[in-house]
Amino acid sequence: MKTITKEILREAATKLMFKLTEEELDQLVKEFDIIVKQMELIGEIPGVDEVEPMTFPFECAVNYLREDVATKPVDRDEILKNAKDVVDGQIRLPKVVG
Repeated sequence: MKTITKEILREAATKLMFKLTEEELDQLVKEFDIIVKQMELIGEIPGVDEVEPMTFPFECAVNYLREDVATKPVDRDEILKNAKDVVDGQIRLPKVVG
């Protein structure tokens, strides 16, 4: 397994556009060493390669969605009659970006 070094972490931080102090880099290297050791221990478990990876810990059945039923759309004029400012059949909204 690849060793995580300060240089790798520094390069990743640069690509993600933030800076790490030497103290933070030292701490991250220690934490990654622990993670790598834990992954190696898991890899030593007999039969771990035959187990199907789990993507979600719970079975998830989606049964609360209703069936799509086509209905007659609401008339545009009916919708626009409630708008304060209508221009060319569209609702004008206040500018939100300066």
